[in-house]
Amino acid sequence: MKFGIHAGLWMKTWEDDLAPIFAAAAEIGFDGVEVSLLGIGRDRAKAIRAQAERCGLELTCSTGLGPEADPTSTDPDVRKNAVAVLTEAIEVTALLGSKGLAGVVAAPWGAFDPLNKVARAERSAVTLGQLDGVLAEQGVTLGIEALNRFETDLTSTAAEACALAQATGSTHIGALLDSFHMNIEEKDAPAAILAAGKQLCHYHVSDNDRGVPGSGRYDFPADARALKEIGYNGWVVAEMFVTAGNPASGDLNIWRDIEPDPTVAAIQTLAYVRKVFGDVC
Repeated sequence: MKFGIHAGLWMKTWEDDLAPIFAAAAEIGFDGVEVSLLGIGRDRAKAIRAQAERCGLELTCSTGLGPEADPTSTDPDVRKNAVAVLTEAIEVTALLGSKGLAGVVAAPWGAFDPLNKVARAERSAVTLGQLDGVLAEQGVTLGIEALNRFETDLTSTAAEACALAQATGSTHIGALLDSFHMNIEEKDAPAAILAAGKQLCHYHVSDNDRGVPGSGRYDFPADARALKEIGYNGWVVAEMFVTAGNPASGDLNIWRDIEPDPTVAAIQTLAYVRKVFGDVC
């Protein structure tokens, strides 16, 4: 089991210098840092990889799609662009030395069309399935995130994310489950993890308010038992958004400071996840 922290905890914009974040994460004791590709292209990838390696850190990656690259679109040119955008993201992930890319990849964030959900899911699966070759070539796994109902209508539950991943036909595509979203959408989060099984390729933690795990009411020990039962040995990455008015997370409606100090939050988080998840694998 490896423990990571999402760089967005500290970032004001997705283009911020990552070097001080890597230094802080390494000093705290994390195994790796998750970086958003929304601010990273081929031009920055090798330098960022070198910065992380100097700190002894591994990288994981996340990304999201806009409406111009919608895998569910009825417009074949938009779907073609989705393949192109995600292909570049996969290649950048590999340049960063990472083997995992996950996030909002099945449909654009905040896009809703529930009356056409079935057809949209089918188009998304076909579109994402076209990435199988580049995923295999680059040695990258793609994780479809299960997001809460206020952020998507396509993959709001673990079952929906797993079903779409399976429908792609690619063994290199799985599901990302996040405790914040599961807290809203799942009747039984550990049962959702058990049902996901080997399709679970990435796991995010934050408590019910998107703050420090263990500081709220989410049952992380139950998730840990479920992860152990399915033999999960991947990343546990804390994705916390805790600062009000932060432009990088402005669309997530953080209206008040969830935690008083991001660095202290990171320190508390690592201590907690080591205690709860440390014996999973």
